[in-house]
Amino acid sequence: MSRVKRGRSPTEDGVLREGTLRGNILTIGLAPAWDVTCLGRGLDWGRHVTLESQSIRPAGKALNVSRALAWLGQSSIATGLWGREDIGQLRRVLRQTTPQIEPYLTPVPGATRVNVTIVDSERSQEMHLRCPSALASSRSLGTLTTRLTKRLKHQDLCVLSGALPGADLTEALLGLCRACVHRRGTRLVVDSYGPLFKTIVEEKLAWLIAPNVQELEELLGRPIRNTPRTLANAAEELLTYSTMVLVSRGKQGALLVTRRGAWRGRCRHRKKALSTVGCGDYLLAGFVAGLRQTSRPSAALTVALKTATARAWGWSDQRTWSAARRDIQVEVARI
Repeated sequence: MSRVKRGRSPTEDGVLREGTLRGNILTIGLAPAWDVTCLGRGLDWGRHVTLESQSIRPAGKALNVSRALAWLGQSSIATGLWGREDIGQLRRVLRQTTPQIEPYLTPVPGATRVNVTIVDSERSQEMHLRCPSALASSRSLGTLTTRLTKRLKHQDLCVLSGALPGADLTEALLGLCRACVHRRGTRLVVDSYGPLFKTIVEEKLAWLIAPNVQELEELLGRPIRNTPRTLANAAEELLTYSTMVLVSRGKQGALLVTRRGAWRGRCRHRKKALSTVGCGDYLLAGFVAGLRQTSRPSAALTVALKTATARAWGWSDQRTWSAARRDIQVEVARI
């Protein structure tokens, strides 16, 4: 991937000029899961510990983005794949907990996988136990593509997030991505990793990509120093393929690169994170929500950082977005 000169893109100019994304937001998850999170103190092998809390919720990165959008007061349509055996349970949970999320998932034979996250709040340590997903196939992706095409409308935004299938499903996956941009004004956001993520980027199907530093290195095929200027220069190379690049830097914040400039940002507070699970999903959701509200990329990045920070501190389950937006201070500056 080679460097690109700065310039204007019709797609980018249209969004920045309007200052909003007017269509629906559709999240697409190909490897969803039921997330079981266990929170305790002083956890270790061989011990019998009473947990402080345990939660079970439908998840996967795409559904996490929908849930974050709901917390921000934004509705979304959850699409993608889900196991037929437990899709009824999913619909009941969403109806009871997050009615802002409209389920429009494609049922696949079998059950949805279960992932377990163990969080030791005393040591600030986490363990993630992940099961492989087996829902994606040529048939299921083809059915999903057909249903998604029927549902998409002018100016809708599709967010493809999470693990992608194996290389044997490359053509089926690219067909799904092309369906997301087949209408004038529809756009595709991709937050993933691996060879198929790189293929989607190189096919110029993604309007916005959201890698972390390691995923950025994978896209460019080389190590990259985690400094704002170095990351911005590296991300700028991807503007040949995409309009915007949102790079997550973990506790160091995030960085946004567009053809109009680059911005870095981070939280001003020094507060211990309760958990980092889902922070990248909340960052992306905050950025998308910010773009719906403002034409300034720096303002959208501010919303993204506050949303991700709220998730890290556990505020997204305890406080309203209005309170978090008021109390979390972030700094965003042009690079």
